[in-house]
Amino acid sequence: MEVKRRTARNLVSKLSSVSEQTRTDALCELRLISKHDPDSRPLIADAGAVPYLSETLYGSSPTIQENASATLLNISISSRASLMSTRGFLDALSHALSNSPSPTVVQSCAATLHSLLIAEDTYRPIIGSKRDILYTLLSIITDNNAPPRSIKDALKALFGVALFPLNRASLVGLGAVPALVSLIVRDARTGIVEDATAVLAQIAGCEESEEAMRKAGGVRVLGDLLDEGTGASERIRENAVAALLNLARCGGEKGRKEVKEMGAKVIEGITDLTKNGSAKGKTKAAELLKIVVDGYGNQSEVRDFRFNTSSDFMNHSI
Repeated sequence: MEVKRRTARNLVSKLSSVSEQTRTDALCELRLISKHDPDSRPLIADAGAVPYLSETLYGSSPTIQENASATLLNISISSRASLMSTRGFLDALSHALSNSPSPTVVQSCAATLHSLLIAEDTYRPIIGSKRDILYTLLSIITDNNAPPRSIKDALKALFGVALFPLNRASLVGLGAVPALVSLIVRDARTGIVEDATAVLAQIAGCEESEEAMRKAGGVRVLGDLLDEGTGASERIRENAVAALLNLARCGGEKGRKEVKEMGAKVIEGITDLTKNGSAKGKTKAAELLKIVVDGYGNQSEVRDFRFNTSSDFMNHSI
């Protein structure tokens, strides 16, 4: 372990070199070490790498940015506190998200946010208060030219933000609902629609979502996904049920009425999930069915509807 510690210190010391080539070579090595050797991640962080890596995100070289952002992502898997305690770290991440010409950098930064948000609930209000980050993530999912990987990483970060209830109103205010509904309508890729509906299900868990959903036609789109003729995946349909259920619980009388009217049109799809969905899906579908059939249901506190996907970034290093 002492050899690894010395190696980390030596490489980090080179990040302050006046030679760009020396800095680049050190970044390449740090990226590879932090990817393949989990034990090295806290050692790299303890050696003082995070401030240098953060500052590098402001640079003009895409290659250097890519190595720095990938190393930060790898460190975030096991040394999250070292990132969040570094002054200016989130600002640097925000800058790279909105200004880097490299899709790889954008993806690494969004994935780093997701890693932080999913693992530590105390980080959610902090990151959620950074409106520039939220705005940029939403800009990514509304960009028709954004690579699919960038959209998926942005969606996962938005999901993590929306896990904190007070962040949901902020997302609504920034236009998250029409952005997500539009993405669901225009994108035929199952993985992206699954992630987009999962985020929408979370955001629906706030009072402010009712008006936004109504204006964006969100209830109709969610109802369409529950129509068995659309061929939506089980996860998409379960997300749609969760979104409608959260809207009925939090959207007041208007939200409840809209959900009840739409649910009556797709009652077969909801009923199917009560029989053939996952354990959580069956429970949520049964609750939604009660609301649709007789207007009653458990109006207790909205529960988080979490991702259940093998593409989670918790153990993903690059």
